[in-house]
Amino acid sequence: MFASITVLAPGLLGGSVAMAARSRGVARHIAVWSRRAETRAALKDCPWCDTVFDSAPEAVRGSELVVICAPVDHIVPLVEQIRPALAPGTIVTDVGSVKSAICRRSHGLLAGHARFVGSHPMAGSDRTGHTHAEADLFRGRPCFVTPLHETDAAALDRVVAFWRALDAVVATESPERHDEIVAHVSHLPHVIASTLCSLLARRDPRWRDLAGNGLRDTTRIAASDADLWRAIFEQNREEVLRTLSAFEDELAAFRAALANQDMFAVRAILERGREYRTGLR
Repeated sequence: MFASITVLAPGLLGGSVAMAARSRGVARHIAVWSRRAETRAALKDCPWCDTVFDSAPEAVRGSELVVICAPVDHIVPLVEQIRPALAPGTIVTDVGSVKSAICRRSHGLLAGHARFVGSHPMAGSDRTGHTHAEADLFRGRPCFVTPLHETDAAALDRVVAFWRALDAVVATESPERHDEIVAHVSHLPHVIASTLCSLLARRDPRWRDLAGNGLRDTTRIAASDADLWRAIFEQNREEVLRTLSAFEDELAAFRAALANQDMFAVRAILERGREYRTGLR
C-alpha cells in the first residue's frame, strides 16, 4: 500500500501500528522516531521497524504516510515541526482521542503542501510503551477517521484503506461529532473510574484487599497515565462537561428513586443499564 511510512512516538499505539503494518505487508519500509534517546536505542533492536531516526523531520523525509502517535497536546506542535521536511502530497494522520482542534489546526498548517486526515483507533490499554505493542491490537476494533469538508478525497480514501488493512473497523465522522461520541463512550467512563478510585483512596486502605472482581473490572482504566488523560480532558473540555451534566442527571434520578424507595424506578434504571451492557460488541 505504501512504499514507506513513518511512525512518530511509537509507544503502545504507535508500536502496534508499526507491528501491524509490518505483519500485514502494508509498507515496504517503516521508519520511527521517539523523543527519548533510550527509547530510540531500544527500537533499533525491534524487527518491526527498519530505520530509527534521531529527529522527527529526518524521520518523515521521503515518507508517503506519517502516523503521529504522540499525546494529544503534542500532535499539532509535531505537525508544525515536520512540515518543512514533508514531501509535497504526503499524507499525515494521527491517533489522538480528541479531534476537532487537532484536525483544523493541522489541516491549516499543511494546506497547500501536505494532506492531513485525522484518525483515532479505539484500542489500547492502561499499559504504555512499545514493549506492550501488539500486531493485532486493532483487529475488529473501531477506528474513527475524521475528515473536514475540505479534506482531500484521495488522502481520505488511503487513510481509510490503511486502517482497514490493519483489520480495524472504520467509522467516518466529522471531528466535532467524534468528540461528542468519545466524550460519552470513552472519556466519561475514565472520569467515573478515576473519581471512584479517588474516593476510595480517602477511605481505609485495607478495604481494597476485600474487594471482588467488580471493583477491578469497573476501575481498570483508572490505572492509565494521568498526564495523558489530563491533556485529553483539557482538549475535549466542553464535550466532557456536557456529558458529565447528563451523567449527573442520571445519577440524581437513581439517587432520588432509592431515597423515595421507588424500587420500580430503581429496577428500570438497572434494567436499562443491563440491556445496554449486554448489547456491547
